[in-house]
Amino acid sequence: MIQIHTAKGEKASYFNEREHQICLMARLIEDGKTYWVAGGGSPMASILLAKKLYAPNAVYVTEDGVLAPEPVLPFDPIMTMVSSRAGYRALQWGTMNSIGFHAQMGYMDYGILNTLQVDPYGNINSTLLGDYESGEFRRFGGPGGADSIASLCWRTILMTDHQKRKFVPRVDFISSPGFLDGSEGARERAGLPRGTGPYLVLTPWALFDYEDRYLRLIGISPFVTLEQVLAEMSFRPKMADQLLTLETPTEEELTLLRTEIDPRGQVTITGDIGRWIMRREDGSFGPADEVEAQGGDPNLPRSW
Repeated sequence: MIQIHTAKGEKASYFNEREHQICLMARLIEDGKTYWVAGGGSPMASILLAKKLYAPNAVYVTEDGVLAPEPVLPFDPIMTMVSSRAGYRALQWGTMNSIGFHAQMGYMDYGILNTLQVDPYGNINSTLLGDYESGEFRRFGGPGGADSIASLCWRTILMTDHQKRKFVPRVDFISSPGFLDGSEGARERAGLPRGTGPYLVLTPWALFDYEDRYLRLIGISPFVTLEQVLAEMSFRPKMADQLLTLETPTEEELTLLRTEIDPRGQVTITGDIGRWIMRREDGSFGPADEVEAQGGDPNLPRSW
């Protein structure tokens, strides 16, 4: 049973889809559990927000092997790892290998990752797009420590954008393993620890878990429809009997995110942050440009 913390504070009137995703992920963090977090971006922002609001006793380790830091925020630009501020008062400064050994021994409850592509069985591609065998492909940064995170943590949570090119029937390259071919015992046959594997996929639009090792839709955001969610996937997921409505950010969450965790907007303003969302007069939510076209409040801020 997936547990989601109740959002703290008054619902925000104006936010973007990346902020929404980070706040949702923060509410999924369990207190007292251990998290191996990808090097920066949305996964790092989510765990930091969770520790401030929902899970103060959650322990996280960074991709480079820093164990249980108490970081000095905000981070220096591009220095979310391998820096004095990011690793301040850490219990241990290790290496990617040393944290991998912790995970091998069963000490890492969850891993949180980003990705280029994911398939119905939770296999992750962060290496290339195209045909590897023919040499016709575009190369990306690769998994870094993500292959170890997806292989060794008990449960893997994936954060990605909700786009048809992201949700594909077959990834172009398996950088980090999910349930591989989806058959029972496939991970174990490949030499991976028994009982580990994909757990959740979270986008700004939807939340998925896995049923019989196949992706299942369990919740959608209030500013999109089910038809929109399914239209931006290249395969059809399984469907829960009842879909959750995912709560939008609160003013308290956004204040912490914008003023303490990411005041420069490196995660929540630059790059592909999705659409800006605005609350309508009736309390529902929609893309800001559509709300304004319907006569939304002109006094609401365009940004912070």
